[in-house]
Amino acid sequence: MKIKCIAVDDEPLALRVIQSHVEKLDDVELVATCSNALDAFQLLRKHKVDLIFLDIQMPELNGIQFLKSLENPPAIVFTTAYRNYAIEAFDLNVLDYLLKPISFSRFLKTINRFHAQNAPKQQSPKNVQVNESNDKGYIFVKRNKTMIKVMLDDICYIESMKDYVRINTGADKMFVKYRISKLEEELPEEKFIRIHKSYIVSVNKIENLSPASVGISGDKLPIGRNYKEMVLRRLSYYSE
Repeated sequence: MKIKCIAVDDEPLALRVIQSHVEKLDDVELVATCSNALDAFQLLRKHKVDLIFLDIQMPELNGIQFLKSLENPPAIVFTTAYRNYAIEAFDLNVLDYLLKPISFSRFLKTINRFHAQNAPKQQSPKNVQVNESNDKGYIFVKRNKTMIKVMLDDICYIESMKDYVRINTGADKMFVKYRISKLEEELPEEKFIRIHKSYIVSVNKIENLSPASVGISGDKLPIGRNYKEMVLRRLSYYSE
C-alpha cells in the first residue's frame, strides 16, 4: 500500500522539493499540494491521507494552529526553517520535524519512521527476510516455494521490475515478488546504495564510476538524475 500524503506550504520551492523527493519512492504518493492551511482543511474533507508535510509559518492559519484544529489528524511532519518550534511540535506528537532545506536522505528517514510506526507487530515479509545475526548478514528469498539463503556480500546489485526485484549475484539472478523501496529499508546502508529508482548496488562490488553510471559485475548501470548528487558524494567522486 502506498503512503498517501499532501504537502502544505506557502513557498512554491518548498513544495517542489517535497514533490521531487516523493517521485523517487515507489511507496509514497503525493495526492496534492496546498499553499495554505485553509485549502488543506478543505482537501482533507474530500480525501483520506496518511501523512501531511506541514509548514509552520503560513499566513492566516499557521501549521501548529491548523494541526490543533483537526479532530483526527493523520501523521504530521513539520517542515520549517526554524528550530525554535521543535519542543512545541513534539508536544503535539508529530511524526517528525524537518528543517529546510530538506535533503532526500533526511526525507527518507522520515518515511522509514512512518513505516516503522505503522507496521503490524511481529510481521515479517513473506518473500524476503533479512538477518543480521552474523557478521556478514544474509537474506532469504522465496523462489518456487523454497526459501533460498543469499549472503549480502554476494549481492552485486538489485534491479526493480515493477512488483518484482531481480537480485544479481554475478553467478545467479533471482526474481522475487517484492518492492525495491521496501527492500532498501531492510538492507544495511553501509553496504548498499540506491543509485536509481530501479537500482540498488553493493558498494563493495562497484568496479568503476562516472557521473552518469556505475560499473558493476560487468554491467553499466545508470545513475538517476535525482540520485546523482548523493551518490557521487557518498562514493567520493571528485571531478577535475
